[in-house]
Amino acid sequence: MENRKFNVKLCVLLPLVLIITVFLLAVPTSFFGIDALTATQQRVIALFVFAALMWIFEIIPNWTTSLLVIVMALLMVSNKGLGFLCTPEAGKLVNYKELMASFADPVVMLFLGGFVLAIVAEKYGLDVTLARVLLAPFGKKPRAVLLGFLIVISIFSMFMSNTATAAMMLAFLAPVLSVLPKDDRGRVGLALAIPVAANIGGIGTPIGTPPNATAVKFLAEAGADISFGTWMLHMVPYVIIMIAFAWVLLQLFFPFKAKEVVLEIPENTRKKDWKYYTVWVVFLGTILLWMTEQVHKVNSNVVALVPLAVLTMLGIFDKEDIKKINWSVLWLVAGGFALGTALQGTGLAKVLIEAIPFGSMSVVLVLIIAGLVCYFLSNFISNSATAALLIPILIVVAEGMADPAAANNAAFVAMGGTRAMITFIAVCASIAMCFPISTPPNAIASSTGLVETKDMSKVGIIIGVVGFIFGFFWLTKIFPF
Repeated sequence: MENRKFNVKLCVLLPLVLIITVFLLAVPTSFFGIDALTATQQRVIALFVFAALMWIFEIIPNWTTSLLVIVMALLMVSNKGLGFLCTPEAGKLVNYKELMASFADPVVMLFLGGFVLAIVAEKYGLDVTLARVLLAPFGKKPRAVLLGFLIVISIFSMFMSNTATAAMMLAFLAPVLSVLPKDDRGRVGLALAIPVAANIGGIGTPIGTPPNATAVKFLAEAGADISFGTWMLHMVPYVIIMIAFAWVLLQLFFPFKAKEVVLEIPENTRKKDWKYYTVWVVFLGTILLWMTEQVHKVNSNVVALVPLAVLTMLGIFDKEDIKKINWSVLWLVAGGFALGTALQGTGLAKVLIEAIPFGSMSVVLVLIIAGLVCYFLSNFISNSATAALLIPILIVVAEGMADPAAANNAAFVAMGGTRAMITFIAVCASIAMCFPISTPPNAIASSTGLVETKDMSKVGIIIGVVGFIFGFFWLTKIFPF
């Protein structure tokens, strides 16, 4: 059966993907119907389609696709690419160093720190102890444990980096997975709970995720300030309802076979020496630093390197432990960042957004189109970059609609005005979670080896559609700011 699937992928799907990619590269730029589209931008569109199809069908390992994307971008749209392709006439070129820097992006470093914490937590027995403490209130029923994961992760994500939360929860997930049967589909649901809860939970506060902070910043500049408490009052109920929906959805798609989840702390054969207590201090200290980023101002990506430096210096994390790091996930994430760099570096993102005539649309259509553009882009580039691209443009559109002389002013005000539009865009950025490269928490779930891209896409699309529709009505009709 596996051989048959492999043959179908190689003999049918791979040629199909290559034909579509070559077609998109070969057609005239006018085919896309976008004025002033350059050759380099056209190549990025082809790269996007190639990457999306390869990730969806998993014709080759996802991290291999990411590596291919980086190499193809370097050859086709960088300033050190193929001479006959990468000319000034082809359009704006991307600095090759920026593409290569994807391998050492700050978020990749955060992943590295998260993996280090997970490895030492398992090595010294911290993972089981902490998982038991956090999940104790939810009992032993698998569905209750799943709910516990969703609630705990979403709460952490409201006050610290989504990626840091997901990296931390990876350590707690391992002991729970180990007590479930290998063929229990509920294991997939538990792994997917990490990105789902991290992405949704971050919506709850202005500091939960960068798009929220971007939205608050531009709203303040536009004279439509939203306080921390007001944001939570409106958005925490949204998070609670979406987490409840996700809980039901994950159980529906990935039902548990096991009747109980009993976390037994194994007999600790390791002596409780200074190394044991050092690991506890470093682990809890790192989490505390992540949670208090607003106070000490040290970025969570920088904090992630602290345990790596301390534990390697003390010999607690050694060369054998380095081999346990999931390097394929780091490469997978790097491919997503390179794609985002190409999208922005060639100017394609700006061209796509400016090609949409927001000024001539109705209020509802502006919200829906803007939300869909944000959702689509956030599945391929960082939600922070998407928000930074879209929100400044939409603030101008919103100010135009807010003008009392504007024809659609009454409808715009009735739907929540500028606050509703910009917060809705922030929500759309956070609910985009279709691929392993869509968000760092998605990649962390992929690192468990349990989640196939088709499962992630299935759950991601449903949560995205429901979150989009519910978010639209919640912010414009049910409970507008």
